[in-house]
Amino acid sequence: MAKPDVPSDSISARDIVILKARVANPTASTRELSKILEDEYGISLSHNRINEILREMSEKDIFKKTILPHENLFRHYLFRIGFYYPNFEEYWEDCYWDLVNDPNILMFFNADSNYQWHAIAQFRTNEQMQRWVHNFFKEHGQLISQFHNTMLHNVHKFQTDAEIFDDILRETEEGRQYLSRKQEKETEQVEAER
Repeated sequence: MAKPDVPSDSISARDIVILKARVANPTASTRELSKILEDEYGISLSHNRINEILREMSEKDIFKKTILPHENLFRHYLFRIGFYYPNFEEYWEDCYWDLVNDPNILMFFNADSNYQWHAIAQFRTNEQMQRWVHNFFKEHGQLISQFHNTMLHNVHKFQTDAEIFDDILRETEEGRQYLSRKQEKETEQVEAER
């Protein structure tokens, strides 16, 4: 089921900066990350230590190494699933695990006060999606009272931006210092280009 939140205060500001640099530079080697961290944030670590820190954060489930295919490879759909509550206790768990383990489900979550399940699914064709929905009803129909399906026609953004980590960095003095250092470096670079 849902994993507990990772409290941001259990992760050092330095490690958040390392994670931010990795997200901003996903294909950079740890040697390149070491240089970026030194140049932009004044963090001096060997590439081996950066690799260790990233591995430790991954093992603690702070981030996942995931490959996301380009959004144009698949058609995306939002499924909203409402329950027939008299059957919930008996059937919810099988349905839950089938959704969690289904390769077509990209994201699975609760999102409203009605406690409906929502899923973002991906299929190559509308026909594959329709077949999936048909089979889902055959397998789990006794649990479902409502099923809404919305095709997401134009996915305009499908990524996590590195700047989102600035929100966490602003929570601590150390994090604010790293952000300040990066801002100073950016200002110096702009002035040098004039």
